[in-house]
Amino acid sequence: MQISTPDIPRRYIALAVVFVVLVLFMPRTAKFNYDYKKGSPWPYETLISQFDFPILKTEDQIREERGQSGPVVIPYYKYSEEIVSQAVKNVQSLDLGVYKTIRPAVVTRLEDIYSKGVISDAKVKIERSSARVSDNLVYVQKNKRATQTARSEVYTVSEAKDQLVAMLAKTYPSVNLDSLFRRGGVYSVIVPNLVYDKTMTELTHAESDDYVSPTLGYVKADEKIVSKGEIVTAEIAQILDSYKQEYNKVYGYDGPRILLILGNILLALTLCAILFLCIRFSNPKVYADWKRYIYLLSVFLLSALLTFLMLRTAPSLMYMVPYPVFALYLLAFFRKRVVFPVYVTILLPLLIFGGGGTELFLMYLAAGGVTLQTFGFLGKGWRQFLNALIIFGVEIVVFFGFRLIDVGSNAGWWLDVIQIFVGSMLTVALYPLIFLFEKIFNLVSSTRLAELADTNNSLLQELSAKAPGTFQHCLQVMNMVDHVGRAVDANVPLLRAAALYHDIGKMNNPMCFVENESSNPGAVKYHDSKTPMESAQDIIRHVDDGLDIAREHRLPEELRSFIRTHHGTSATMYFLNKYLNDGGDPSDTSAFYYHGTKPTSKEQVILMICDSIEAASRTLKEYTPEACDRFVEGIVAAKEKAGQLEEADITIHDLNQVKSLLKTYLQQLYHGRVVYPKRKK
Repeated sequence: MQISTPDIPRRYIALAVVFVVLVLFMPRTAKFNYDYKKGSPWPYETLISQFDFPILKTEDQIREERGQSGPVVIPYYKYSEEIVSQAVKNVQSLDLGVYKTIRPAVVTRLEDIYSKGVISDAKVKIERSSARVSDNLVYVQKNKRATQTARSEVYTVSEAKDQLVAMLAKTYPSVNLDSLFRRGGVYSVIVPNLVYDKTMTELTHAESDDYVSPTLGYVKADEKIVSKGEIVTAEIAQILDSYKQEYNKVYGYDGPRILLILGNILLALTLCAILFLCIRFSNPKVYADWKRYIYLLSVFLLSALLTFLMLRTAPSLMYMVPYPVFALYLLAFFRKRVVFPVYVTILLPLLIFGGGGTELFLMYLAAGGVTLQTFGFLGKGWRQFLNALIIFGVEIVVFFGFRLIDVGSNAGWWLDVIQIFVGSMLTVALYPLIFLFEKIFNLVSSTRLAELADTNNSLLQELSAKAPGTFQHCLQVMNMVDHVGRAVDANVPLLRAAALYHDIGKMNNPMCFVENESSNPGAVKYHDSKTPMESAQDIIRHVDDGLDIAREHRLPEELRSFIRTHHGTSATMYFLNKYLNDGGDPSDTSAFYYHGTKPTSKEQVILMICDSIEAASRTLKEYTPEACDRFVEGIVAAKEKAGQLEEADITIHDLNQVKSLLKTYLQQLYHGRVVYPKRKK
């Protein structure tokens, strides 16, 4: 089938809209682009910390501390401006002799040190014998506001002295600052400006006996974290994990903004190009079906936006996102050969932008692939829960595979397992949205087709009651198209439903058709009192009647197209020949031709051929391989000669395969039976 010229720019415009939306919603912060594993060398350049960050304890470390130690108390200090002012005045009054010119620099640096805070060298003592003082954290009250601060962020008196010397050493490398400060009395004026408050310390921690500090220390800005080629030990991995968490949480993009936007544009363009190629290589006919094409783009966009939203607001809940349901949303309207590559593309934003994206990508890829295979058997009723359990099992296998190769990340694994289970069950809860999509995009899902193909529904029961012969014919055609459709990769659910409804119009006038006539010898035949033209018109009318009934019962347009095309524009040959044999005018035969449309799809061709063969096969007197071969070849050749297949999207190879399958099918259907011998008396 050729794609019309207007459809070509339209499909690119739709893809361009997807591209623009992706660019608008892509993450606006830089990503921590390092992958590492314990026990492996660091493959990148030496990593230097760009900011101060705490080293976070693992769950195992916190649990061990909580079990082995008593309560931890964080000491409480009050910031004193008076002490700072007095210390500055004392420095300004000191006699530094020939080095008095450095006094302003000493004052400035001392103020910098005091701005962070100086505590006493002496250890804080707690009255509760079971408690211990935190080595990592302190509370600092400044301007009536108390904040929890890392112990490494403040100085003891000894550390303050060393820091003062270190700050000035670069500026005055020729001066022995330590001797100068001892001799000049600078050291003696450095006293704590953070005053320990015993009462507030006790009050603050009166109800926190089980508190354990979540941090193990701090890494300063410009400190080396790991060198190129260095083995990533457990300690280094813990520091890297802490750095990554802090980076993703608070660190924004510090480069030119235009470069980040350009990067997002290039990534969005790449994703759209991959999606376009997936459709082109799997089934380019999707481009011509505008409704299904827009639906496919919408599912892709919906999944991408969900990924960006979760990564921005709740990255810790990514195990709960039911990505396999997107594969089912596609499977309802597309073949597996289209669904799987598009589903892989759906998962790419997760791989590109997600923390731990490799694990999530592989986990959901495996689960989605298995779902595509199992849902055909487990897609109805309670069996959907069984399918969800299979999804859960597949995801758990991948999850623990990654846990086993990364031993340090096993803490809290059971919470992740709960998330995975909830996400698996959500595939059952969210699948019914397919019926909403079906309505919005005016499509017909495989589930809807299965419901329509249920012979217990009221319309088919009405056909069975009014035209039992036609109903049996439809059942035979359904079996035939099912057999053929599976072999030539056709849409079997659509074919089965179309076969049951293609002759639905016959129930308005059932006795007009030979399969519904009475077999009694004395029964009046419908066409005995009709002229050939009148009979032809009554026969042809079943197509229009069928379309009216289909509209009345709101059958999908996809099924109505089969009613319209199953006879195409062919003639009612029996009555046409009779008309001509009786001396009818050969130039006035238009009344004997159906005014439908010629089939355009492979499925419509299959139904047309199977309908004709099933109806005509009852006239065969023998069903030998030779007879079946001549019969099928003759039926198909007649359709081709009448031009009924000239607009159809079916290859010669597929057509030959259809004919071969039908020849075999007829032989099996009408094979000879063993004659049972009568018992001798």
